[in-house]
Amino acid sequence: MQPSKNIGRLLEIMVALRTPGTGCPWDVEQTFETIAPYTLEEAYEVADAIARGDLQDLREELGDLLLQVVFHSRMAEEAGAFDFGDVVQAITTKMIRRHPHVFGDEDARAADSAKGMWDRIKAEEKAEKRSARLAMGLDPEDHGAGYLDSVPVALPALTRALKLQERAARVGFDWKEAKPILDKIEEEIAELREAMEQGKDAAVADEFGDVLFALVNFGRHLSIDAETALRGTNEKFRTRLHYVERALEARGSSLEAASLEEMEALWQQAKDSK
Repeated sequence: MQPSKNIGRLLEIMVALRTPGTGCPWDVEQTFETIAPYTLEEAYEVADAIARGDLQDLREELGDLLLQVVFHSRMAEEAGAFDFGDVVQAITTKMIRRHPHVFGDEDARAADSAKGMWDRIKAEEKAEKRSARLAMGLDPEDHGAGYLDSVPVALPALTRALKLQERAARVGFDWKEAKPILDKIEEEIAELREAMEQGKDAAVADEFGDVLFALVNFGRHLSIDAETALRGTNEKFRTRLHYVERALEARGSSLEAASLEEMEALWQQAKDSK
């Protein structure tokens, strides 16, 4: 079998990999649940390639992410649920519907600017999803029942916090400006201190989460994405510690052998060198 730019070849490869007896034993035994972590990992690697500005890696990582879509689609086809073509049809239907100003007729283009158009389209999609679940004999309230239930649970926690807050803001449940959120953050920190003093581990974890949630909200009002900001800080931390490591090696020492005072002094050098 030869490589190809045609998506059909990738679908053929996945069928071959998933065929019992002649396929790959590892691929054959996988399920939606076992593959899901790899799907998230591949999405992160796409984001990493973008952050590094590496288009060569981006091409490879996008291919890996596409493979995840094909993998899940193949397992669904084996279960008689849907296939890759259904996935493509679903997203093309959604994109055309959500962009009447691009794909609609003249009347639709003129009406698109009307207030509430986007909310109306989303409401129609939700109603159709509910009807489809009923037709399949599924409980329509098991998925997407509440206003915030459409925000995926599997998102990174910081990103999910942001999405939940953005959704709540659409119905007016939001701060008017950023400054009062600082007071909220201080209030949450005070509650965290109190929980620590009381020695209640569960309460400490709960209050710590509240502090993080409030910080995400503060960042949102400053147009700062918490996930992106933390990624930047993570990289800054890695770079500075690498500076410390190299400086110690130049002295014939190491991270393990150095004192905290030595590392702190070199850390400050790393900060000042930027």
